Amino acid sequence: MRESEVKRMSGKSREILDELKSVLSGKTVDALIPPLVYVVVNGLFGLGTASVVAVLTALGLGVRRLLKKQDLRYAFGGLLGVLVAVGFAYLSGNATNFFLPRIISGSFMVLLSLGSLLFGKPLAAWLSHLTRGWPMAWFMRKDVKPAYREVTILWTLLLAFRLMVQILLFRGKNLSQMLWISTLMGTPATIIILVLSYIYGIWRLQKLGGPGVDEYMEGEEKPWRGQRKGF
Repeated sequence: MRESEVKRMSGKSREILDELKSVLSGKTVDALIPPLVYVVVNGLFGLGTASVVAVLTALGLGVRRLLKKQDLRYAFGGLLGVLVAVGFAYLSGNATNFFLPRIISGSFMVLLSLGSLLFGKPLAAWLSHLTRGWPMAWFMRKDVKPAYREVTILWTLLLAFRLMVQILLFRGKNLSQMLWISTLMGTPATIIILVLSYIYGIWRLQKLGGPGVDEYMEGEEKPWRGQRKGF
């Protein structure tokens, strides 16, 4: 393999890692630890103790971030999620209902993704617009929009599959299986989906031949280099 090709592949790998860090940074611990603690403690001491310990764990993660002067949004988001999940489980007296909010939010995401396709405003484009601040008019161009539409179709199919698996396990009332499937189909699956979306999206934008977002914002005319970084 030529040295130039090695450098290009290395640069692309770093680019993908940077994109993942911008999306996932700080979220993993706050999302994974409280449910794990809840399931383990519930198996040993019951629902009431598990509910209290899960909430205290989420609070502890928040205090840890506060002491380290880190971004508290993920900790507060994780705490709110745990409080809602614990509320569903404790008030119903059913430990499995801890995962019911995930099923509800999963259903909402499937409907949102599907609706965005039906109305011609792909969810992938909206999320990129909101997180990156790029003009929505660029996303809606005929030589840009198909890439975001196709990625959104992929998201819709995968979200629907995950929701179906979660519903089947929820009906089976198997708490440990719910934990591991929710974990595996959470952050690890998200990483895989984001990597595939990014690689395919950049490749598709190049094939469509439209301007890169910087070229669009600067009003450049053809020939365009196209979008080379960021999706």
